[in-house]
Amino acid sequence: RAVVHIQVKDVNEFSPAFKESMYKASVTEGKIYDSILQVEATDEDCSPQYSQICNYEIVTTAVPFAIDRNGNIRNTEKLSYDKQHQYEIMVTALDCGQKHATEDVLVRVNVKPVCKPGWQDWNKRVEYRPGSGSIPLFPSIHLETCDGPVSSIHTTIELQTNYIGKGCDRETYSKKSLQKLCGASSGAIDLLPTPSTTTNWTAGLLMDSNDIIFKFDGKQGAKIPDGIVPKNLTDQFTITLWMKHGPSPGLRAEKETILCNSDKTEMNRHHYALYVHNCRLVLLLRKDFDQADTFRPAEFHWKLDQICDKEWHYYVVNVEFPVVTLYMDGTTYEPYLVTNDWPIHPSHIAMQLTVGACWQGGEVTKPRFAQYFHGSLASLTIWPGKIESQKVISCLQACKDGLDINSLESLGQGIKYHFNPSQSVLVMEGDDIENMNQALRKVSYINSRQFPTAGVRRLKVSSKVQCFGEDVCISIPDIDAYVMVFQANEPKITITGMDHFARPAAQFESERGVILLPDIRIVSTVTKMEHSVDLREHDRANKEVVVEEMLHNLDFCDVLVIGAELDPEQECLELDHGELQGTHLDATNSTAGYSIYGVDSMFSYEQVLRQLRYRNWGTSATSDRKFRVKCSKLNGRYTSNEFNLEVNILHSSNSNSMEHVNHMIVQPKFLQSVQRPEGSVSAVHSSVVPSVATIVIIICVSVLVLVITLGVLRLRTAHQRGSTGHEGARENEMDWDDSALTITINPMEKYEKPHQTEEDSEEEDIDDEEEDTTSAESDDSEEEEEEEEEDEVIVQKGDKQNATRQEQL
Repeated sequence: RAVVHIQVKDVNEFSPAFKESMYKASVTEGKIYDSILQVEATDEDCSPQYSQICNYEIVTTAVPFAIDRNGNIRNTEKLSYDKQHQYEIMVTALDCGQKHATEDVLVRVNVKPVCKPGWQDWNKRVEYRPGSGSIPLFPSIHLETCDGPVSSIHTTIELQTNYIGKGCDRETYSKKSLQKLCGASSGAIDLLPTPSTTTNWTAGLLMDSNDIIFKFDGKQGAKIPDGIVPKNLTDQFTITLWMKHGPSPGLRAEKETILCNSDKTEMNRHHYALYVHNCRLVLLLRKDFDQADTFRPAEFHWKLDQICDKEWHYYVVNVEFPVVTLYMDGTTYEPYLVTNDWPIHPSHIAMQLTVGACWQGGEVTKPRFAQYFHGSLASLTIWPGKIESQKVISCLQACKDGLDINSLESLGQGIKYHFNPSQSVLVMEGDDIENMNQALRKVSYINSRQFPTAGVRRLKVSSKVQCFGEDVCISIPDIDAYVMVFQANEPKITITGMDHFARPAAQFESERGVILLPDIRIVSTVTKMEHSVDLREHDRANKEVVVEEMLHNLDFCDVLVIGAELDPEQECLELDHGELQGTHLDATNSTAGYSIYGVDSMFSYEQVLRQLRYRNWGTSATSDRKFRVKCSKLNGRYTSNEFNLEVNILHSSNSNSMEHVNHMIVQPKFLQSVQRPEGSVSAVHSSVVPSVATIVIIICVSVLVLVITLGVLRLRTAHQRGSTGHEGARENEMDWDDSALTITINPMEKYEKPHQTEEDSEEEDIDDEEEDTTSAESDDSEEEEEEEEEDEVIVQKGDKQNATRQEQL
């Protein structure tokens, strides 16, 4: 017998299969890993050649990963969370027979960011629409500390608005209107007014007309004419101004004069002045010898960083000699240095008041300006004999936009906060991170102006953190964001009323004259574009125009004379100043017209304008006058239409036609309802009624036609009745058959008058007349007589018929 060895060779009949359907792993960005994870596959073949997995391959191309023979996956470069949060790669396995796996396996690698301390979940852009009130800036913000041992946090939120107007969004009313609105004392003298025929000393200065800002480049100065400011200021006065100033050029900076009152000729004495020297604000106040003869305070110095920070600040110098107080942006500052000097000896030399430089009238060959100012000035005002309260000063410089905190009560006891006077900077401090998160979510932006300045307001949030017993603590990056304030819908101010009237000359010559604008109406509307809810994306062009009436303040209304100016010898415009009491309004009168100014409601302006009277006691030389009314908001930013009024003076020769002319003027014109084009706004919706005379004429013609028609109908009816009666009699004569009848005749009937038949006929006619009278009540007396005659004819015919019937009977 023999032993036979039979060896069975394995056939590679099975493919590799992965143990898991999907693999997951997470890595931290910025690191190189030797092995992120390991994938594993098996093969059901029995031989070592085909049952072992000899290799793994990554099927996905262009990925920063590699895999070795044992299934270990590693990254080939540092991963970035900002570049890609997650990678998905496909991996296959090969056995030693080079047979691929039946299905590739998915490997998902998540990239985790490195923990970075800082504020998270905030938006860089915050949108603000006018009228929104207070909106939160960071409603979802929170601080990530990466488990650092934080003991306290100090956060500063700054609203940067120094490039808007004079440092922030303020009311742009005129200076006079704003002073009246804030309750400031009257008598303020504007030393930098808008150039005009009466205030022409600022005509040569560089000016930004939008905000009435004057820029001084070190080469310009302005002379204030004599009589504008009193010669000698008393022991009480106030100087207010807006100033934007930077460091002075040169090592030894010269004095930069803001305001100076010096000798006009011969000498070079400075009586009083306000100037900047080496970033110090100095007030010079020299008394005359006749006012004082002792060594007295003469120079007051303030050293402030804000004087040279190239930002807008509001300065108020209150003088109540010998005490002088400076208010800068509403904060009080006492002078750090006060120097004394002797009074100025009296002389007969005239003085020159200047702005932007000081006049040097002596000690030089030719008088000239010196000590020029470098910077920007606005609203330079002097109040002789008056000092203003802190409340008025705050109102004059108040910002209308700033930071706010919603619900101060819910801030928590562990949070301390502080605002600067203009509410542009908010400082918050606390120990608990979660409480600080809640507090910062309540910080909001507010703009109380009805028509705010559109544009960007930058936001900066900086934070400092202290840790428990740590020399090195985490650093919190600053937040740079911005608030986008949208443009408000522009209002359309419309003035309406009676635009033409005539009065007899006697009324214009009377003591009270004639009221010019008895029914004037001022209405403001805005046009809004609204999208319908059902509109699709491609139908957004179809917009619905909505016109809404809105209420806001005005700051002036002018009633101007068109044509030749008023002759003060024989005509004038008048207004009782008692009408201005209880309002913020004031008024000025001239031969060119009447100006009413001040920040107040449209209703207040209407009430005052309705009391304006025109008098003319020389009417023989005048037959008519024309006036124009125009109103404004925000110092001319929004203006109304020009409402024109024509006034006719009726002289005695025209007395016969006076009544007719006035009647025609009072009657409104016939108007048709016209569909307004898009964007047009009608301030007053008036219904126009036709005149009474026209209605009466139409009614009379209608009644006349109706009466004629009824008369013709009555005549035809009467004729038809007569014909019918005769025909009936004839038929009775021909067809009478009394063979089957027994007739008894009352012997007394022949003696009775046939009243009953007449009455029956008359009753029928009366019923017809009542119906006709109801349809037309305005018949004339002649028409009534004609109807009575017609009735008599009908009655006579009826009598004949009755007589005939009785004879036949």
